[in-house]
Amino acid sequence: MPNSPTAQTLHIERLADVVALPIGRWDTGARLVFCNAPYLAWAGRDREQLIGGTLAELFGQEAWTAAKPAFERAFQGETSSYERLLMHPPHPQRWARIQVFPDADPAGSVASVFTIATDIHKDIVEKDALIAARKRLDRFTDNIPTPLTYLDCDCLLRFVNKAWCAIVGMSAEKALGRHVSEVRGLASWLEQQPHYEKALAGTTAHFSRLVHGLVSGPRWMRTSYVPDFDDSGTVIGIYTVTTDVHELTIAQEQLRRSVERDKLTDALSRHTMMSYIECSIADPNLEYALFFIDLDGFKAVNDEKGHHAGDRLLADVAAALRAAVRVEDAVGRFGGDEFLVLARVHGQTGAEALAEHLRLSITAVAQAAGNKVSASIGYALAPTDSRDPMQLLHHADEAMYVAKRRGKNQAMPWANRKN
Repeated sequence: MPNSPTAQTLHIERLADVVALPIGRWDTGARLVFCNAPYLAWAGRDREQLIGGTLAELFGQEAWTAAKPAFERAFQGETSSYERLLMHPPHPQRWARIQVFPDADPAGSVASVFTIATDIHKDIVEKDALIAARKRLDRFTDNIPTPLTYLDCDCLLRFVNKAWCAIVGMSAEKALGRHVSEVRGLASWLEQQPHYEKALAGTTAHFSRLVHGLVSGPRWMRTSYVPDFDDSGTVIGIYTVTTDVHELTIAQEQLRRSVERDKLTDALSRHTMMSYIECSIADPNLEYALFFIDLDGFKAVNDEKGHHAGDRLLADVAAALRAAVRVEDAVGRFGGDEFLVLARVHGQTGAEALAEHLRLSITAVAQAAGNKVSASIGYALAPTDSRDPMQLLHHADEAMYVAKRRGKNQAMPWANRKN
């Protein structure tokens, strides 16, 4: 009989009875001709109910459809396997991996095949859970409105989400596998390089900057560079999370400017001006002049033309003072119609020349507006007259009052206040 077991087959069948895995032998018609004790428990039937039945008859057509390719390869002499969700009673549904291997005689003819079933339910469930979690994570990272990227240790982009692609106007296909400098430009790379290097060294870094080249135009953005560690604590990549902070930054700048600057004239506020003076004159190797300016006849403008005209004149005077000095010099409003100017000078001669220039600039602005307003100016030098900010201010103020007493519309150095 062609399907009669060989001596080798009988030996395998005896061994199968002591193996704790379900083992069956099937003939060329896919009929079960042998099964061990664990197989009976696995199938939930008696031996008489199983032996002689085809796989399709015993477990359904769907089971045979899943097994057929592996059986065909086994009958051709190959070992194969397949996975199937077992749904036959009395057991709950469980995933199993079925190995199918040929039972070949010495001549190499395959008259039957063996199957060994292994329970892999836990592995499949865990794998499916991981796949589902990965899909959820992919959906989250791809649909979150925050631009996200992942780079390897060579700063090559390995992941970019939809938000990143949308904001830079580039597809993921064009970005992935390329260096940051290629994708965002060399200037941007050089600006961010220290922060990438900090993350590669294992420390999270943050960087706020005005980003150009975006679809929506220049925007203030804050990027966090977060190192990715493996189980041994080695950095294997960098996550970047970019947040649009444009409106917040603009609002903060407006708030800072409102604190630092006088709202009416846009000159530095009194507090900011004093801080600027303190920081500037701390270096004894640099020479500064502090000018205390008081407008002559300003009250008449308010009385005759109204406060609106007076406010406009104050703003024009502040603008004239800023135009009369260098960008690095400072112009502040001390209060009312009083202004301060701190400027780098070359000795008494330089200070005198600048004081006169400031006086004439104010006169020109007032005359252009039809106002009979001039300026009394007092000034003191640092470090010659004092290196103390408040003392320097007091000296300049004192010199200004001397100019007032001597007829107004003139500049007076503190050094000559007694002359």
